[in-house]
Amino acid sequence: MTVPQEASGLLADMQNSPDERNIAIDRVGVRGIEYPIRVLDRANKVQHTVGMFTLTVDLPHHFKGTHMSRFLEALNEDDSEVSVHSIPRLLTSLRERLHAERSHLEVTFPFFVEKHAPVTGKKGMMAFRCGYRAVGGAESDFVMSLEIPVTTLCPCSKEISEYGAHNQRGYVRLSVRTREQVWLEDVIDLVEGCASASLYPVLKRPDEKFVTEQAYENPRFVEDMVREIALSLDRDGRFLSYEIEVENHESIHAHNAYAYLARDAR
Repeated sequence: MTVPQEASGLLADMQNSPDERNIAIDRVGVRGIEYPIRVLDRANKVQHTVGMFTLTVDLPHHFKGTHMSRFLEALNEDDSEVSVHSIPRLLTSLRERLHAERSHLEVTFPFFVEKHAPVTGKKGMMAFRCGYRAVGGAESDFVMSLEIPVTTLCPCSKEISEYGAHNQRGYVRLSVRTREQVWLEDVIDLVEGCASASLYPVLKRPDEKFVTEQAYENPRFVEDMVREIALSLDRDGRFLSYEIEVENHESIHAHNAYAYLARDAR
């Protein structure tokens, strides 16, 4: 009589069973994991926040599936918190546990910066959506990404109008590879310096007057924004490659304005 595996104490390992379709999978794993992360912070050295993780590996053609629990076991190895310094170890652990040639990590997190109003100095905390993409194993890569909201004022509107110009909130989405460590705040400062004006969490009337007039004196199309950011990144010298997206949520149009620019010095 054949004894079922469950009855004999052995549970079926379906993931390790052979697959006859002869198709390897580029990435397989887990997505949507919320987990603590430590991020380097220019002002305080380290900032504790929460990351949303995707962890994947390549899957050879002869395996039916991967072991999802091993991704979580690897994530939990590092003192209950992931940092930018522990990401290479995490990628190595994923490859070893899952017998993969490549491992991939993506994480996004809110990064908080204390900003002071330009005239009154009133302070508040402002959140920026940031992230890392990393690859380890047969190839290696590390990309830092940021989404930075800014104010932009329309040059055309300013030129043709007698009473003012329309402005809007723009969103700069930037992905960069660097030659050395770069603070997230450095990139935020660089991008904000290319905009018509920055956004602030707290503004009193003198601050609002200052920001409104600053934006009026620095009109920017989305085309201006991607070019100015590219020039600033090139002048900085620490960036190997970058992708820049700028999207303006237009205040008088029923559409958004959009521009994209990418460069790779590697």
